Amino acid sequence: MDDLERLREMVGSAKRIVAFTGAGISTESGIPDFRSPGGIWTKYQPIYFDDFMSSEEMRREAWRRKFATDETMTRAEPNAGHRALAKLVEQGRMSAIITQNIDGLHQRSGVPEQRIIELHGNTTYASCLDCGQRYELAPIKKDFVASGKLPICEKCDGIVKTATISFGQAMPEIQMARAQDETQSCDLFIVLGSSLVVYPAAGFPRIAKRRGARLVIVNRDPTDQDDDADLVIHQEIGPTLSRVVGVN
Repeated sequence: MDDLERLREMVGSAKRIVAFTGAGISTESGIPDFRSPGGIWTKYQPIYFDDFMSSEEMRREAWRRKFATDETMTRAEPNAGHRALAKLVEQGRMSAIITQNIDGLHQRSGVPEQRIIELHGNTTYASCLDCGQRYELAPIKKDFVASGKLPICEKCDGIVKTATISFGQAMPEIQMARAQDETQSCDLFIVLGSSLVVYPAAGFPRIAKRRGARLVIVNRDPTDQDDDADLVIHQEIGPTLSRVVGVN
């Protein structure tokens, strides 16, 4: 039995599947991995959350970077990997997608919002850091490009930021708790395109394994957790999942 047949068997026999997705699933949609050569973190020093909060200059730089790099994100479309996961969710076989990605492509592939657990937030909209009011990006961009105006919350005068988790910012408690519950309840945990180096999120595969789930890692490069997995496939995610699940 080859690796694809083994994965097909695992997916077919599982009762409750959880996917854990990282940058590798979205690079196939043309979104570069921030940490890879040429990625944003090799071009810019990260702006830490405390600096964003304390410095108007840092907030302005954060928005400048956001809009300078946004075109690639907004042009991207869900690929075969995203569509395969959407099909598994639609069939009721995948209970949740835990994602480190901030691009919103799982939602755009048709996965209901309540099935997606975003550990690092979402860069396709903004929110007030005080009251949580949501803001769409187009009006913010228009004002920023025209005059350099920084967004301020209309409800409470709080600081508005993209709805992502910055370096030094606390992980979202509700999302982390949801991810923990789903990880402990699944019988098949599939890692897709994560290097498994960013903690605490990278701890979820080992939690799943300790709780008795089978662990599959599909990633272009080896990870530190390959030895823990029941199956490791070093191939592109979209073509692999499309053949296993049956999507184009």
